[in-house]
Amino acid sequence: MTTATRPRRPLPLLTPAQISSLKPELREVIEYRKSGLSLNHVIGCPLECGYCVRHLFDNFGLKTPRALMSDEEAVTQLTGHQYFRAHRTPIQLFNRATDPMLPIVKPHTFNVLRLLDEQGLTNHVLVITRWRVSPEDCQVLNSFRNIKLTILVTHSGIDHPGIEPVDSAIAAASLKTLYEHAERYRTILYWRPIVPGLNDSAEHIAHAKGLSHHAHATVFTGLFFRDEIAAYYTDHGLPMPYEDTARRKIMPEESEQRILAAFHRPADSAEPWGPLFRKTSCGVAYAHGDADYNGHYGIRELCDICPLAQLKVCAGAWRAPDHAEAAALARELGATGDVTVTERAIIVQGLNEPPRYFMQHGFGYQVHDRDKPHRYRQHGRADIGWPAA
Repeated sequence: MTTATRPRRPLPLLTPAQISSLKPELREVIEYRKSGLSLNHVIGCPLECGYCVRHLFDNFGLKTPRALMSDEEAVTQLTGHQYFRAHRTPIQLFNRATDPMLPIVKPHTFNVLRLLDEQGLTNHVLVITRWRVSPEDCQVLNSFRNIKLTILVTHSGIDHPGIEPVDSAIAAASLKTLYEHAERYRTILYWRPIVPGLNDSAEHIAHAKGLSHHAHATVFTGLFFRDEIAAYYTDHGLPMPYEDTARRKIMPEESEQRILAAFHRPADSAEPWGPLFRKTSCGVAYAHGDADYNGHYGIRELCDICPLAQLKVCAGAWRAPDHAEAAALARELGATGDVTVTERAIIVQGLNEPPRYFMQHGFGYQVHDRDKPHRYRQHGRADIGWPAA
C-alpha cells in the first residue's frame, strides 16, 4: 500500500461553534444526489467559479478548506447511512463544497478512497475535479483494487475571468494525464456548464471534440442557474446568461443540436456520435462496461446517441419492477397518492429526491415525481430554451 493514500497533515477541524453557524445542508455531510450518495465532510474552495453550487449554501466566502470530521468518521457515516447499499449505491466525493484535487484536500480524497477500497466495496465512486492531476496522482488512483473509480474532469472552455477564473487549460492537461495513465480507473470529459453565447461557438465545440479523444467518455450538460447564483452575477456585474432561473439545469435545444451535429460520425454506424452522453451515469456506466445504474434506458429518446454496444448492455439489464414491490417500497419511504409503473419510469408523489434516488438505484429504473414531470426530449432539464410543451 502506498503511503500517499494517507493524509500526512490532516485539515484542521471546524469548531462546534463554526459548525453550528453553517447552513443545515452543509452540516449534513451526506447528501443523496442523482449520480450517487455524496460525501462532503471537507468544505471550502479558493477557485471562485461564478456558477458554483456553493452559492446555494452561503459557503462561497469560505476559501480555505476545513473538515467537519475525520475521514474515518465520515466513511463510517457513509457506509452506515440508511440509503447506502454495499456494491450497489453509487458514491460521490467532495462534489458540493470543495475540489477533491486541491493540494490540501487531495490527501483526504485518497484516504477516503483507500478506506472504501479496503472494505472490499465494488460500488461506483465518482470524483469530480477541475484542478491539476499529476502522473504520481494517477499511480495512487490506479492502486485501488475493488471500487469502480471514475475521475470526471470538469472543463468549460469559458474565458470570462469573472465567471471562470480557473484556466480551462488546467483541466485539459489533467484530462490528458489521467487518460494516458489510466489502468484501473476511468476518466470522463465533464463538459460543463455549456451556456449559449459564452462557450458554445463552433470553436468551443471543436475544442471539446478534440479533448474527447483523451477520455473514456464525454458527458455534456448545461448551467445550474438558481436565484443565489443569479444574485452573485448581478452583484459582480457579470453577464446574465438567462432572464429566468430554474430548478433544473438549463440546456437549450439549439445548443444541444449543434453539439450533436458537430460530433456526428456518419461513417460509423456502431458509434454514430462516439462515446458522447447526456447523463453522467450513462457516461460512467459506459466507461466501466456496465448498464446505466439510473435506468435511463427507459427514456428512449435519451439513448438515440448511445453506442450500439452500450444499448445492448443497458437493454440486457433493464427490467420494469414489479408494481406491488415498487409501491410497497414507495409507501415505506413516505409516498402519498398512487404509485404507477410505466414503460419509462416509476411515478410517485410525496417523495423528495433522496428516497426517489434510493429507489432508482435499487431498481435500476427511473423514478419521477408526479408533481415535477419530465417532459419529452428535455431529459429532465429546465423548460428554458425548449418549445412550450
